[in-house]
Amino acid sequence: MVVDLARCIGCQSCTLSCIHENAVPENSFRTIVSVYELQDPGELPHPGEAQQSGATRMAMLPRLCNHCQDPACLPVCPVAATYQRPDGIVVVDADRCVGCGYCVQACPYDARFINPDTRKADKCTFCAQRIDAGLLPACVESCVGGARVFGNLNDPDSAASRLLVAHAEDVQVLRPEMRTQPKVFYIGLDQRLSDKVEGEPTLWRPTPPQEA
Repeated sequence: MVVDLARCIGCQSCTLSCIHENAVPENSFRTIVSVYELQDPGELPHPGEAQQSGATRMAMLPRLCNHCQDPACLPVCPVAATYQRPDGIVVVDADRCVGCGYCVQACPYDARFINPDTRKADKCTFCAQRIDAGLLPACVESCVGGARVFGNLNDPDSAASRLLVAHAEDVQVLRPEMRTQPKVFYIGLDQRLSDKVEGEPTLWRPTPPQEA
């Protein structure tokens, strides 16, 4: 998958379509668009003047399983429930999964969770059931800005391959230092967002405990 961040408007259509398609339980997400406030550096000051603050802007970052070529989640599973399909999609065999959570902890991208309904590991599958039927992932089909592009990277004529070639100098992945070889690529990614970003949640904020 290739994500053109200049086209993402943070509408969360991808999030909602994923929830509907995959019956994702409440307060859990297989994909979501994180929204950040970034302050750009101001102009360099003249001698004797203080540095001026730059403009503050919103930055969108769609997040999902990166379907890595060398997934960190795969070798830690004690029952081999996580495996990689021949097409590269990383999936979980729910019949084998024991819900130990080792894969959740191993994922560098916070893309896995334990499903509170099934007690099994859960994650984005690129909507494998749709791919097998010749359809696009739900998040790609519902993206109103056309920010998400999906295709076969082994086919140089696929839309995803052409997009990567056209923007070769501006393509990045999340957390490249982990050497997992992610297969979700971002165009126009701010370096400050390439690592794990701490922030204060404002959307789907966890419900505070009620007083007795």
